Amino acid sequence: MEKKEIRELVFARRKMARPEDLERDSRVICEKVMQTQEFHNASAIYVYMDCKGEVSVRPLLETAWAIGKKTAAPRVVGPGQMRYYYISSYRDLAPGYCKIPEPVTDAEAGEENALLLIPGVAFDRNRNRCGYGQGFYDRYLAAHTGHFTIALAFEFQIMEQVPGGAHDVRPGILVTEKEVYRG
Repeated sequence: MEKKEIRELVFARRKMARPEDLERDSRVICEKVMQTQEFHNASAIYVYMDCKGEVSVRPLLETAWAIGKKTAAPRVVGPGQMRYYYISSYRDLAPGYCKIPEPVTDAEAGEENALLLIPGVAFDRNRNRCGYGQGFYDRYLAAHTGHFTIALAFEFQIMEQVPGGAHDVRPGILVTEKEVYRG
């Protein structure tokens, strides 16, 4: 399958998914992430802000805030460019690029070794990633190579094979409600 076909298939699966199932599975996925050594060792966690049926990071964010970890979320700052800004609650966010919640704070996050959670449309078991086609995360991670990455996905996002390119960044770990895939 080509990436365009994969995106169409996963978007259709998301539309068919029941919200209560997505919420339950998101909690399971976040629990698995929070059990990793990478989460425990991280002083800062850079998250994506979920929307449109992605795995919710809310349980993970609320735990990170409760235990005093620094958290940051991305904001689009120019064509194809994003930067991370610190957030300490959902009040620090407002609709931004494509109506995705973005930080309204001005405190740019500066850690180059944070645990960075990445979204994706689809993945395969080798952790190849099909994103949304804009390249924001691939560009950011190419310029900031010290972050350890964990991708969060529902099991219905796992494909037999996802075509990868030279610029595509594979996450260190891929977590679904059923499996944890490591490199």
